[in-house]
Amino acid sequence: MTETSRTALTGIRVLDLSRVLAGPWATQILGDLGAEVIKVEKPGKGDDTRAWGPPFLPSDSGAHGDAAYFLCANRNKRSVTIDFAKPEGAELVRRLAPHCQILVENFKTGGLKKYGLDYESIAKINPAIVYCSITGFGQTGPYSKRPGYDYMIQATGGLMSLTGEPDGEPMKSAVAVADLFTGMYAVTGVLAALRHAERTGQGQHIDVSLLDCQVAMLANLGASYLLSGEKPRRLGNQHASIAPYQVLATADGHIVLTIGNDGQFRDFCAAAGLALADDPRFASNEARVTHREALTQALAPATRTRTTSEWIEALEKAEVPCGPINTLEQVYANPQVLARGAVETARRADGREVRLAANPLRMSGTPPATHLPPPLLGQDTEATLSELLGATPAELSGWRERGIT
Repeated sequence: MTETSRTALTGIRVLDLSRVLAGPWATQILGDLGAEVIKVEKPGKGDDTRAWGPPFLPSDSGAHGDAAYFLCANRNKRSVTIDFAKPEGAELVRRLAPHCQILVENFKTGGLKKYGLDYESIAKINPAIVYCSITGFGQTGPYSKRPGYDYMIQATGGLMSLTGEPDGEPMKSAVAVADLFTGMYAVTGVLAALRHAERTGQGQHIDVSLLDCQVAMLANLGASYLLSGEKPRRLGNQHASIAPYQVLATADGHIVLTIGNDGQFRDFCAAAGLALADDPRFASNEARVTHREALTQALAPATRTRTTSEWIEALEKAEVPCGPINTLEQVYANPQVLARGAVETARRADGREVRLAANPLRMSGTPPATHLPPPLLGQDTEATLSELLGATPAELSGWRERGIT
C-alpha cells in the first residue's frame, strides 16, 4: 500500500461505501490525514458524481472522463468496484470489513441491512469498527426514511430563510454547505470514536444527518432566535449583529467592510474622512445595528469616491478589516493563496494532470498530504482484493466475468 508515514492516521484503513458529497468529503479528509481509503463503487458506473458535469476531464477515447465534481472530493482513495447488491459482492465487502477500522456509508436509513452490511451485521465480524452512517434526516424520527440532498436541507433546516435580499426570494448557498459541514462533523465523530475504540476495543455506530448539522450550524442566528423568540429577517449582505459589516459600492466596483468593534469603526471614519464616530446613532455597535439604514446612507456616498484598490490600501494601513470581492480567477492568482499552497497538481493513473484544492490544515508534525490522485474507476480492484483477501487470479477473473467486480 502507499507509504504515508508522516501523516497522523497511518495504519488506519477506511471502508468507504459513500458517494456524492457529504460522505466522500469526510473520507477524503481521513485520506488526507493518512488513512488508507478503499472506495467501493458500482462496476461500470461508479460514484454518481463521476458523471455530474460539465466540466469533465477528457479521456483518451475523446469521450467524457470524470467530472470536476468527482475530482473535488475523492483524492487519496483506492477505487475498488464491487456490486454488493449481489450476494457474492456483499460477501466480499463483509470480508474486507475485518481489515478496516472505519466504515463510512450514506445510504438511506436501513438501506444496507438487506445486504448484511448494516452496523449490527458488520459489528458481529468486527466489534471494534467505527461505523459512520450519513443520512439526510438521521436514523430515527418521522423523517428518517426520507432521502436528503443539500439543497432541500438548506431549505428545511432554515438556512435559506436567512439568505438573500430582504425583498427577494430565499436563496441557497452556491456551495453545498450542508453536505460539507456534515462531512466535517462526520470526521470529528469518527476520530473521537476511533480514539475510544483504540483505548477499549469497542467500536460504535455514528448517526450523523444533514438536517441535524444544518440546524447546529445556524450558530448565532439560531441562538438569537432561541433567546428572543423573534423571527430573523433576511438582510442580504448585511450582518444581523454587527454594523457596518456589508458590501458597499466603490468608484469601480465593491468592497466588503467587516468592522467588528467600535475602535475599528473610529479608525475607519478617520481613514475615510467621515465625522460619524461621535454621532450617538453610530457611537456603538448596538447603536449602529439599530440605525443600520441611516449608517448605510451615510457610508454609501463616501465609498463611491475611491476605487476598490484605493480603499483597500487606505484601510489596510489603518488596520481596518476589509476586502475585495474576488472572482475565482482572482482567488487562484492571489499572492496569499499562492503562498499558502492552496492549489496542487496531481497526476492520475492515466497520466492526466488535475489541479485540486489542497487540504487547508497546516500541521507541524503530521501534515496532511496528497499521496493518491482521484482514482480511475476500479483501478485498484485487483490489487486490493489480492492483498487483503488473498484473491487468486482465477477468483479475480471469475468475479469480473460474473459482474461482481
